[in-house]
Amino acid sequence: MPSSPNDVLIVGGGPAGMMAGFLLARAGVAVTVLEKHADFFRDFRGDTVHPSTMQILDELGLLERFLRRPHNRIDHAEIWYNERKLTIGDLSHLHMPAPFIAMMPQWDFLDFLRDEAAAFSSFSLRMEAEAVDLVEEDGRYVGVTLGSGEVLRADKLVLRCDGRDSKVRQVLPLENLGVPIDVFWFAVPKSQPGTALRGVIRGYRLFVLIDRGDYWQCAAVIAKGGAEQVKARGIEKFREDVLTALPELDNVDEVLPDWDAVKLLSVSLDRLTEWSRPGLLAIGDAAHAMSPVGGIGINLAIQDAVATANILAASLARGENVDSLLPTVEKRRLWPTRVIQGAQRQAHERVLQPLVEGRNTVPLEPPLLLKLLDRFPLLRRIPGHFIGHGVRQEHVRSPVALRS
Repeated sequence: MPSSPNDVLIVGGGPAGMMAGFLLARAGVAVTVLEKHADFFRDFRGDTVHPSTMQILDELGLLERFLRRPHNRIDHAEIWYNERKLTIGDLSHLHMPAPFIAMMPQWDFLDFLRDEAAAFSSFSLRMEAEAVDLVEEDGRYVGVTLGSGEVLRADKLVLRCDGRDSKVRQVLPLENLGVPIDVFWFAVPKSQPGTALRGVIRGYRLFVLIDRGDYWQCAAVIAKGGAEQVKARGIEKFREDVLTALPELDNVDEVLPDWDAVKLLSVSLDRLTEWSRPGLLAIGDAAHAMSPVGGIGINLAIQDAVATANILAASLARGENVDSLLPTVEKRRLWPTRVIQGAQRQAHERVLQPLVEGRNTVPLEPPLLLKLLDRFPLLRRIPGHFIGHGVRQEHVRSPVALRS
């Protein structure tokens, strides 16, 4: 027998799902978030909480409590282009509550949102609850079926926030934009903390180092589908490539004893061309898989969740049917998605693809744009503004119900 319905079922307990669950419960909407795993712990999930996300937390009165949790702060971006160090972005000038990127493990961020949402009686979170199918009646989606066979119903909306592998992508049309790269992630301990996001280009090797306090979170960019070819060369050769590009790293032999210490991220860049059907809406990575370029994925998902609550929460709280409003969410969020994905495609095609393919078109000297950013501090504020505010920054406008 179907379980008693909620107003909204949210499938996926990631950043979009947990933020949407918090905001809708805050408005008095009965909402249940379904997370298929037993906890939020995952290696190398997006950990970059941008100023735009912390602006949202500030508007909700949560920022001070959020920043009490252990985190590291990054306020500028730099790149080593062969042997030349260039500073290319500055966030410290931003007139925002938190003018920096907060590096916090995503599971800590999700635990934080869970703990805050638990204060609302209309919020529920079910772990180990994998939605394996959608329930459709008379042309409208009315719930989900769990792996256990249990059917959960939603009176008003099924909100899919379950990432790029969401089964909603079998229902809604998908446009694949193509991507030339994959990424190997690994961690290397270090002795001194810093405040920079660092890119390193040496020859045809590209690495990204994210300062996590006592260790570097490292990304090695490889050609799309090239993981097995890299692995076939052996872990010793991979360590050699790492040390050639990053000779300052210590203990690489110890921290990369075998391939178990290296995690593959299969990069995607795509988006749904329609985000909704009656009773059904997709946001976050379920609606648009983003490249790791810029570390924007988690923050774009949060913006989607805020826009969703801004548009739907009041009507949901009044018990109204919101099917006619669902395309408005897509209309609001599709433009920033296209802009950011367009910028990521340019980075792929102009910088990353020539590097991973080893083309001789990659110049030995840094491009003029990077030189100008490094030379003129005021210019660094432009990428800093883009990183800090994002595209079409959302602000909390959803209603508030009394806590119980």
